[in-house]
Amino acid sequence: MMRRPVSVEPLTNYRLRLRYDDGRTGVVDLSDLAGQGVFALWNEAGAFERVRIASHRALVWSDEVELCADALYAALQKEMVHA
Repeated sequence: MMRRPVSVEPLTNYRLRLRYDDGRTGVVDLSDLAGQGVFALWNEAGAFERVRIASHRALVWSDEVELCADALYAALQKEMVHA
């Protein structure tokens, strides 16, 4: 079953606090993407903080920059295993 993100909060150092429709919450570190390719957008002042949840479930910053909700959910599961 595909989970839907219901809230996203940008944090410092390119991290996102996420909550999904099944209640799973956590923080995902995206700092390894910052400055790489299309993610260079995040280097602009305030750009990372403009994250939003699109109608197709992805987390988006612009027409060119988005991340898959399923991949982020999997990253949260991985963090839960390591915690």
